[in-house]
Amino acid sequence: MTELLNQAVALIKNLPDNEQDAIATIILEELKDEMKWEQAFSDSQDVLAELAAEAMTEYRAGKTQELDPEKL
Repeated sequence: MTELLNQAVALIKNLPDNEQDAIATIILEELKDEMKWEQAFSDSQDVLAELAAEAMTEYRAGKTQELDPEKL
């Protein structure tokens, strides 16, 4: 465990139980959310690679046009 995390846990230990549980809930939800994002990005790598290859094929075939931010 890092020193910073040790400091945080030491401070949290002094809080009332309900506040400790609230902080624990926030941390657990954040970790679950991070794992979902990591999985989503991991699962999408093949799809993203296919889309990039398709875009490059269209670009090389002259089927694309330059993006004009003023027309967005």
